[in-house]
Amino acid sequence: MATRVEENKALVRRFGEAMNSRRLDILDDIVAPDFIRHCQATPEVDVRTLQGFKEFLRQDTAVFPDSIQTARHVVAEGDLVAVWATYEGTQKGPMGPFPASGKRMQIDFAAFLRMENGKIAEMWVTWDNAAALAQLGHLPPAPSKSA
Repeated sequence: MATRVEENKALVRRFGEAMNSRRLDILDDIVAPDFIRHCQATPEVDVRTLQGFKEFLRQDTAVFPDSIQTARHVVAEGDLVAVWATYEGTQKGPMGPFPASGKRMQIDFAAFLRMENGKIAEMWVTWDNAAALAQLGHLPPAPSKSA
C-alpha cells in the first residue's frame, strides 16, 4: 500500500500529465475547487479557483500551443510536494505586451504544491522571467560570462 507521500507525488504527476495532454477535465478529480496559485513572475495573474486555473491554462495554451512540462525531480514531505521541471514551447500568440515571436523557449521552473483532503489545494511556482523573455526575443540576452 502506497504511503500518503507517494500518493501525493502520484497526484502531482497526474496534474502534469493533465496539463500536457490538455485534458483539463482530469483536474476536476485532483484539484480542489478553491485552488490558489501564487507566482511572483506573473503578479497580475490572480488564480483563486479551479475554474480560474483552467482558464489560465487555456490562455497559456493559446500562447504556447505546443507547450510541455517535464518534471525532473519530485520530492515530497507531509502535505507538500516540490517539483523541479522544464517548460518548453513556441510562442504563437501574444503574451501580455509581447507579440507572438514564433520562437521556442525552454526554461526550468520550481513549484511547491500543498495537498488537502486528497487534492491539490495550493501551488507556489517560480521561474526566471528574464531568461524566458530573452529566449523569445523580447529582451536582450544576458551577457556571456566571458564578456
